[in-house]
Amino acid sequence: MVAIPIDRELFKKRLSESSINSLSTASIREIKKLADILERDTGEKFIRMEMGIPGLPPLKEGVEAQIDALKKGVAAIYPDIQGVPELKREISRFVKLFLNIDVDAEHCVPTVGSMMGAFVCFMTINRMWPDREGTLFIDPGFPVQKQQCKVLGHDYMSFDVYNYRGKKLEAKLREFLDTGKVSSILYSNPNNPTWITFTEEELEIIGRLANEYDVIVIEDLAYFGMDFRKDYSKPGEPPYQPTVAKYTDNYVLLISSSKFFSYAGERIAMIVVSDKLWDRREKGLLRYYTSEKLGDALIFGAVYSLSSGTSHSAQYALAAMLKAANDGRVNFVEYVKPYGEKAKIMKKLFTKYGFKIVYDKDLDKPIADGFYFTLSYPGMDAEKLLEELLIHGISAISLIIAGSERKEGIRACTSLIQMEEMPILEERLKIFAKDNPIT
Repeated sequence: MVAIPIDRELFKKRLSESSINSLSTASIREIKKLADILERDTGEKFIRMEMGIPGLPPLKEGVEAQIDALKKGVAAIYPDIQGVPELKREISRFVKLFLNIDVDAEHCVPTVGSMMGAFVCFMTINRMWPDREGTLFIDPGFPVQKQQCKVLGHDYMSFDVYNYRGKKLEAKLREFLDTGKVSSILYSNPNNPTWITFTEEELEIIGRLANEYDVIVIEDLAYFGMDFRKDYSKPGEPPYQPTVAKYTDNYVLLISSSKFFSYAGERIAMIVVSDKLWDRREKGLLRYYTSEKLGDALIFGAVYSLSSGTSHSAQYALAAMLKAANDGRVNFVEYVKPYGEKAKIMKKLFTKYGFKIVYDKDLDKPIADGFYFTLSYPGMDAEKLLEELLIHGISAISLIIAGSERKEGIRACTSLIQMEEMPILEERLKIFAKDNPIT
């Protein structure tokens, strides 16, 4: 059995056998596979920080409702591709109660995870105008969304937002929007991987420019309510989860059940399209779909061709979890607070042993404790840092693949490490610091 740190020759052998050309540009799944192999070789459980996998049990309300639906035989029946009525109603209630926006239930659609939701948006919104090229990504962001654009043959633009916060954001956005080539703008809030959160001023800027330039905002709310500095847990009471939907009708919201309901395994999420945008008609859609109405193209063109809807039983699970939150029976924000508690401890451990927080400020405030945070180590670029961490039994991913300008940075996810593993993390960081002294 090989101890931690791992023998460097063994590490090099396993890396050469992998499909990875560079650790700094390796995908999340490639890093995971390499860590799995090294874990098998050493017999030591890795500290896993590469995957944004929920580390909490799924909500029992969802599990019970899904089991009940399966017992009633829904597995034998194709669901309507636009979603079962009770789920659509609860999604509409949810966005009213927790975002304070009104959306017709018909315009709330379940998808096979937010990955499918984003793909559906790219397939329709980026095809509305023949003279435009694609999406502007406000980075850093989730790298697979860019891969989706590449698969579709769409061009995209991006910039690292960290130095363009507050009022500076407007001029930077105009720089891209003035090209006339942008069809959609996508960002996550809270942000994956930096955990910055846009302010009301910044969301107003994005919404106002979306109106002025007639572009569609795709707002990824994968970490809904998880900025723990404010309590977004009370249905129908402020404060509400911040959203660009307050400032424009040109929006689609991606809301995942994976994190705040810990229901990642069933691949169930929702897209919420503004009532005005749903009825929007653009002849450019006729190049690919039978209708020039966005809502019809989205359902009967994109969703139909991708999967003919999503898991029938999982829809009942999501409906039950949303209803429990809407009725105030489940406090989903309280449920996911352990992620923030772990982030606080992990940051202290990493900085104790010489690491720096890369994206350390949210405007003038320290970055919040949540699902992700970012790290660097003096004298190392991301390639070297990931190598040294893997050799010391810790896995993470580079910020480069997230569109960051910070080539030295990596992303750490808090979800999979358990509280009882914190002493193991500290022991490995102590060995790491000894093996890599700061000069």
